[in-house]
Amino acid sequence: MTLIWFLIIGLFVLLATGIPVALAIGIPSLIYVIVDGSIPNFAAVQTMVGGANTYPLLAIPFFIFAGNLMNISGVTTRIFDFSNKLVGHIKGGLGHVNVIASVIFAGMSGAAIADAGGLGTIEITAMRQAGYDDKVTIGITAASSTIGPIIPPSMVAVIYAVIASASVGRLFAAGIIPGLLMGGSLMLLIYLMAGRYTMPLSPKASFKEILHSSKDAFFALLTPGIILGGIFFGIFTPTEAAAIASLYAIILGAFIYREMSWRAFYNAVKDSMSTTVQVMFIVVSATLFAWILAREQVPQAVASFILSKTQNYYLILFAINLILLIVGMFMETVASINILVPVFIPLMQQLGIDPVHFGVMMILNLMIGILTPPFGTVLFVLSSVAKVSVEEVAKDTMIFILPLLAVLALIVLFPQLTLFLPNLIFGQ
Repeated sequence: MTLIWFLIIGLFVLLATGIPVALAIGIPSLIYVIVDGSIPNFAAVQTMVGGANTYPLLAIPFFIFAGNLMNISGVTTRIFDFSNKLVGHIKGGLGHVNVIASVIFAGMSGAAIADAGGLGTIEITAMRQAGYDDKVTIGITAASSTIGPIIPPSMVAVIYAVIASASVGRLFAAGIIPGLLMGGSLMLLIYLMAGRYTMPLSPKASFKEILHSSKDAFFALLTPGIILGGIFFGIFTPTEAAAIASLYAIILGAFIYREMSWRAFYNAVKDSMSTTVQVMFIVVSATLFAWILAREQVPQAVASFILSKTQNYYLILFAINLILLIVGMFMETVASINILVPVFIPLMQQLGIDPVHFGVMMILNLMIGILTPPFGTVLFVLSSVAKVSVEEVAKDTMIFILPLLAVLALIVLFPQLTLFLPNLIFGQ
């Protein structure tokens, strides 16, 4: 038990020093294996390799690649223009455009960082040029980027599905309604804030202008339909859908919109490889960490401890959500899922909570975490994009976390918000 405390405390100490997440997880795990002495070295290595050697995880590099390609192929600019023609004239103007564009882009990339770094650049530039208050511009761009990992396809959902042995297809379907609720709640807040902050409106587009914009963005808007339609109708698996999304993005950038240069393509490949290596390094390190926790029966101990304090279903869910929110503030999303899913799944089974419902709940908690100091990744991305301090981004984002928390509460209280579409599409 002493070694387990060393493992957990060592993780947070190393995270606090700023060491890369994969090393912060891997180093204490390897020290545990060496000091314990009862675990053969080859078993530890096989556990780590086995964590990455899973077919659904092949989707991760392709979804990352697809997101990067969308940002250089002319897709994001067309999505933003189309969204502006639709809702730019409504009270709140480009704030609504920001959210709608993120909802559409979420159906292509499934990553908050791709949204914040790619589409976010266009959104912030346009809103600043139109004279929008920076508090609104930066805050809504940060908050809307969290829709990406909720609405399918989602890289984070793939990782959760692998760890929890859940259906990727069901998880994808489960994220649609919560993602739309997130977008709707953010738009409602923007509408209510419009009287307090400078938010110029775009001229109301005519039907002809909307039609022209939709024609220009048609192939980009077709992307979510191809990906999700193919998955839900059983034409291809989520892993194959990720590869198809990458190929389609290349076709759009190189042959239809013709805005993708060789240099930009090379940079997209390089960035995708770098991000994939980082993600998979975290996965293999966290797999060993989680295996050690399971070996020491930590999940069962956590479940027993919580159930010994209360049997109340809602109090337990409140405690788990609070833990997830706090962890999301300090730990990277992929690492959090790899470590915490094996800990909480036994408790979810005892409570009778569907793993798909818990998955959406967990991902939303962690998405809120990436909007909060001290380690919110979206804060750092937008700090670079907007050329302001991380503290300023965090301050501007705080008010936009409230609608996300409201959606989280709805999901916790009403599981059918996540389970209705999976049951409708795939059956009970």
